[in-house]
Amino acid sequence: MKVLHVVGARPNFMKAAPVMRALRDGAGVSQTLVHTGQHYDANMSGVFFEQLELPRPEIDLEVGSGTHTRQTADIMTRLEPVLQERKPDLVLVYGDVNSTVAAALVCAKLLIKVGHVEAGLRSFDRTMPEEINRVLTDHMADLLFTPSEDADKNLQHEGISAEKIYRVGNVMIDSLTTLLPKATDRKVNGIPDRYALITLHRPSNVDDVSTLRQMIRSLLEVNSRLHAVFPVHPRTRRRLVEFNIDLERLHLFDPLPYIEFLALQQGAAVVITDSGGIQEESTYLNIPCLTLRENTERPITVTMGTNILVGRDAARLQAEISRILKGEGKRGTVPPLWDGHAAERIAAIIGARTQAAAAAQQSDAGC
Repeated sequence: MKVLHVVGARPNFMKAAPVMRALRDGAGVSQTLVHTGQHYDANMSGVFFEQLELPRPEIDLEVGSGTHTRQTADIMTRLEPVLQERKPDLVLVYGDVNSTVAAALVCAKLLIKVGHVEAGLRSFDRTMPEEINRVLTDHMADLLFTPSEDADKNLQHEGISAEKIYRVGNVMIDSLTTLLPKATDRKVNGIPDRYALITLHRPSNVDDVSTLRQMIRSLLEVNSRLHAVFPVHPRTRRRLVEFNIDLERLHLFDPLPYIEFLALQQGAAVVITDSGGIQEESTYLNIPCLTLRENTERPITVTMGTNILVGRDAARLQAEISRILKGEGKRGTVPPLWDGHAAERIAAIIGARTQAAAAAQQSDAGC
């Protein structure tokens, strides 16, 4: 069986790495890794392959940055001849980035089977480009690998056959558990003893000057009470320069490799973020997480985990920081199947389907 993996952004790499390792042990499985180049900065892409022990992509489409429409179209145009040449039996796509939906669309046109890893997540906010990507990908996919029960219910509510849905757990946690021992031993220079770890990158938070200024004012207030450590996403840095916003009082870093970021996350008093994956990691690490969004496609991190949605409510953010400083930050539990073995379950499902297909072919040949 020929499996082709499509990745394009750093969250994809963390999800693909354990799946590729798990499939490597399967008999009769050959794998190809295609990098769309959606993230092309070394700290956003290259170093992740090394730390995750992910093989270098055989093919790099080098699409680079652009509007959502142009980037999606470029990926489709460049991926189509690759799929026509390689003729994979299954294409695995990950998460909710433009690379994900672009690959699923091309496969749908070419009648190639698609498996979506991290299927079924919904924020129910169609203003988010990622939500559009999630919904479209799930409705084109043949295999839907979900991380939690709520994802299963979302898919079934949308009329997707239960036969396509496989709850396997969270592959992000597979990578986290694998690399956590290295992160525990890793030191990042210039970090205060007690700190809030901040990430900020979503267009809804950083692309509007008034919104971004409001966000930064809130973070500066946090910094007056608890050191704010802020690895700055390239998109956010461009906006800060464009809008002439000063961040001198914060501890600023370039985007960090995964192990170094995980070390910071593990040692933080609180994580303040607008990232989906970091909500999940904080829940597993039992670190209080304050999410600068009005909604989340990962509600299980709120209902079971350590996550609290504070949106753009500066007063709510400060109130939650006060609770954390008093030792009253939210604690949670790890959701079922977030155990570091999700990729093994995916590999087992693919293996079983491969064996069933081979048996069917033998049966047909004998008729």
